[in-house]
Amino acid sequence: MRVLIDIGHPAHVHYFKYFIKIMTEKGHECLIVARNRGIVFELIKKFQLPFVSRGTGSKKMIVKMFYLLKADLKMIKIAKKFKPDIFLGFGSMYAAQAAWFLRKPSIIFNDTENAKLGQMLYKPFTKTICTPSCFSEDLGKKQINFNGFIELSYLHPNYFKPDESVLDLLKVKPGEKYVIIRFISFNAFHDLTLKGFSLEEKKKLVHTLSKIVKVFISSEGEIDDELKEFELDIPPDRLHDALAFSCLHIGEGVTTTSECAMMGTPNILVNSYKSGICDELKQRGLLFQILNGDEVIEKALEIIKSDNFRTEFMKRTAQLIEEKIDPTKFFVWLVENYPKSVKILKSQEQKT
Repeated sequence: MRVLIDIGHPAHVHYFKYFIKIMTEKGHECLIVARNRGIVFELIKKFQLPFVSRGTGSKKMIVKMFYLLKADLKMIKIAKKFKPDIFLGFGSMYAAQAAWFLRKPSIIFNDTENAKLGQMLYKPFTKTICTPSCFSEDLGKKQINFNGFIELSYLHPNYFKPDESVLDLLKVKPGEKYVIIRFISFNAFHDLTLKGFSLEEKKKLVHTLSKIVKVFISSEGEIDDELKEFELDIPPDRLHDALAFSCLHIGEGVTTTSECAMMGTPNILVNSYKSGICDELKQRGLLFQILNGDEVIEKALEIIKSDNFRTEFMKRTAQLIEEKIDPTKFFVWLVENYPKSVKILKSQEQKT
């Protein structure tokens, strides 16, 4: 089987890296078509995954629409040469549209309810949309669910073992507490109406916490000059190791906060985003969602000064993992047995 996978965000590399490894070991051939965005190429090369570039997008809305046509044509050209049996992508209109044009099947994965424009652009062109069971929106007959979180496709204990050597890179002593703060750019389609930190709130948060604990900042965009000294300077593929050993993560990005929940790391989401994933993690006590800057600081100080939060989070994460599936194994089964696999899932849904 030949599988073409569209990747447009650094997180997508992690979503599919073990899927590609397992599929390749089983004799299948996979090819990534990737957007040149942020550290996407760096991660792909680090994990030695086969890929072709589909170019660079834009932050401007009008240019994004022109890029859609350009990327579709690029993907179709690549696919004609690669001859895939199936297309995969995470919220990818490019994979769905190229597959439809070439009369090939596609599976589009999604866990982002408010990505309405993306849904409009891929839903008519694919027959299968795969979402976590906690996904709160009904996408109709094309939707299938899996009992898990997309982040477990790479952070499940079957794949992820935190490497303590990251502490040397951070110049942190074993047992020394540190906090990682993550800022995002809010440039994606589905981020445009959302709210995170103001610049003044960022400065107050960092300066307040840095008085009692070591602070590192990870950012999609440029960090303000006043906060440059706190910039996290490690290889991007070591971020999960750093998060795994931190006493707290505070971030504007839903993906990174969800990742922390999968690793048992206490975390605070500073974003007005609403989703089924956030709801389930909050219900499980694995996520605090706070928008007020002063309240964020208050909660952060409570967590940092406590010795119990981390232990309790680890217990809750262990329970979550026990109740969820390994998504990567599910994705492999789904693709290898497609479309029969979808019929099996639909049949199971009808019985329940």
